[in-house]
Amino acid sequence: MNPVLTLKDATLALDSNAGRIEILHGLSLDVHKGETLALVGPSGSGKSSLLMLMGGLERATGGSIIALGQDLSAMSEDALARFRRDHMGVVFQNFHLIPTMTALENVATPLELAGHRDALKKAQEALASVGLDHRADHYPSQLSGGEQQRVALARASAPAPEILLADEPTGNLDQSTGEVIMDLLFDKHARQGTTLVLVTHSNRLASRCSRVIRLRDGRIETQTDAAA
Repeated sequence: MNPVLTLKDATLALDSNAGRIEILHGLSLDVHKGETLALVGPSGSGKSSLLMLMGGLERATGGSIIALGQDLSAMSEDALARFRRDHMGVVFQNFHLIPTMTALENVATPLELAGHRDALKKAQEALASVGLDHRADHYPSQLSGGEQQRVALARASAPAPEILLADEPTGNLDQSTGEVIMDLLFDKHARQGTTLVLVTHSNRLASRCSRVIRLRDGRIETQTDAAA
């Protein structure tokens, strides 16, 4: 079976006032269809940077990243945006909802941009699936942090993407609300067969994934089955 994501000797370096900073050092790994993969490690180990490479949100400065058979490094910014729209969902720690749009509009807009004629219907169904159909007409400022993250999850999962990337999706939430979000995230994975890549500091959350990759100083330190 061909992997949905392949990184080969991928590196990431960024320029700063202090000079060039090497963030990721020659990472190679495969992520397979339907897998749940946790990226763990101390702060500054490169977890979020690796996730950004996988989603084409950062460009590798060396090596290659192949997603669903497409070389992300060879794509223009417009092509990358279309590829993410059609094949990926991304959930961030800070929600990234559009403040001037209602919950329903936040979920529906990506669907409309992708050409779904039934965008509003799909958006309503997605909000209902995270228990927020009764808050569809509310703006982000009228929602709690947990509700905003549920809207973000509905937005990311509504198109049924092949790959769902989540960067510390419970990082700004209390424990009980975070557990609700994670239950919803894994439920989306189970129902849609989505490949899930999750950045987390929580060993408890990581243990729910089928594989755990631990990073340190921009390198893969260990790879283990979560059950091991």
